[in-house]
Amino acid sequence: MIIRNRLIPFGSFLAINLCGLIFVRRGHAFTPTDLNHERIHTRQQLELLYLPFFLLYLLEWLFRLLQILLKPKHFARPLVASKSRRTLNQPLTLNQEPFTKNPFLRAYYRISFEREAYIHQSDPDYVLHRPLFAWFRYLR
Repeated sequence: MIIRNRLIPFGSFLAINLCGLIFVRRGHAFTPTDLNHERIHTRQQLELLYLPFFLLYLLEWLFRLLQILLKPKHFARPLVASKSRRTLNQPLTLNQEPFTKNPFLRAYYRISFEREAYIHQSDPDYVLHRPLFAWFRYLR
């Protein structure tokens, strides 16, 4: 179910999936690709029975943020160095992420749940053939 409103999601996010309810910022064009991205999150939440999903999501985001803020060379730069900057509308591959200098957003893009969703959001059939715990492959 898609719920359009002004309060949720917060910050610069345009959509958020909470237990299968998709909250979309009013006025945002919610595309089929966006919907597929959120459907992948719904499957991730279901297979982890919701609460563990949100706990793991938060813990991984904190861990990724610490990696970036402590600035070891490997984690301080984007995963793939490229002269062209990626946008959210471009499909990602396994070792790519959208370009941003914001450490909070960089940590977000490195969460395994998000990596799986961004990489496969352009495949409308992915949810149908997605293996259980597929997000686990995106931990690194």
